[in-house]
Amino acid sequence: MKILSNGHLWKYSEFLENKDFFFNKKEILKSLSKKDIDDAYLSISSWKGYSPTPLIELNKLSEEIGLNKIFYKDESKRFDLKSFKALGGAYAVEKVSQGNKDIVVATATAGNHGRSVAWGARRLGLKCKIFISEFVSDARGQAMSDLGADVIKVKGNYERSLIECIKQSTDNSWQIVQDVAWEDYMLVPKYTMAGYTVMMREIIDQLKQNKISHIILQAGVGGMAGAMVAGIARYLDYIPTTVVVEPDSAACVLESIKTGKIEKIDIKRESLMGGMSCGEVSLVPWEILKNSVKYCISLPDDDIAKTMRLLGNASFSDEKIVAGENSAPGVISLIASCEDEKIKNKLELNKESNVLLIGCEGDTDQKMYQKLINQK
Repeated sequence: MKILSNGHLWKYSEFLENKDFFFNKKEILKSLSKKDIDDAYLSISSWKGYSPTPLIELNKLSEEIGLNKIFYKDESKRFDLKSFKALGGAYAVEKVSQGNKDIVVATATAGNHGRSVAWGARRLGLKCKIFISEFVSDARGQAMSDLGADVIKVKGNYERSLIECIKQSTDNSWQIVQDVAWEDYMLVPKYTMAGYTVMMREIIDQLKQNKISHIILQAGVGGMAGAMVAGIARYLDYIPTTVVVEPDSAACVLESIKTGKIEKIDIKRESLMGGMSCGEVSLVPWEILKNSVKYCISLPDDDIAKTMRLLGNASFSDEKIVAGENSAPGVISLIASCEDEKIKNKLELNKESNVLLIGCEGDTDQKMYQKLINQK
């Protein structure tokens, strides 16, 4: 069985080692505390319909690329929202509302975060305003409308939708529930990240006696990656090698780690990995990621559709996995790293390695999913 031996070279654009790497648990837990993390788990695990999402072994892939085990956290099964973001926005809505039914929550989104906020608002009987850019698909907008949100489409990109969200929310005294932090707006993004750490709690329970040697984390504004690093600091008594992966057109974490300060990327083209097509790392996750990430990888869009198809037809595992475009980069970066002997050695990937990947979403846009997996 040779999945990868068709002459196709798996691509990465840039590989960077963080020269300032220093994993300090105390420092990490200053940004997202043990109490923040524990409170989120206690609350979310009590929600109706809650159950841990599967941790699947990509046993066929691990055999092919010479690793011990590859674990894939399948967030396509998260509530009815098919994305890890169900954990964050909805939890932040719960925290900011504190039982007050009169508040109106608002957010800007590329899709999955907005669905979580809309779902969280519906759970609690709150009104919800969602701002999306003109580039967000009609299907994603409709999914939020179906959850009872008032969806407002804004001309321009995500940044423009966020500016409009802030303006209208300020004018109307709406409560912004954003997954991006800025000066004087740090608490709600912390709640959102705390929600994401539930994944790491579940993973620890599901791993049983297995120890993770490497974890590959997708980054947009850095919220999920920062939350998972905080989860490592909270729950593990050892430190896996942490790798962040981003689109090459929006590698804001990689560029920031290069200089040691937040760098803003001017995105010239939107990546297929839409949820990761972000020009600037958020303040809260940056404080966590700047020293604790050991390596950064950026990728082109070339292998996204192929990877989604291989996951979907059970080429990598014994079961079929529905993986959206933002779930693919962890798999791609792992294969590309193993095909490059120099990087494989640098990362110390070998037959003893147990790698954790985050399948952060399923077919949250079904039309886009079908289009991509049917590409030749």
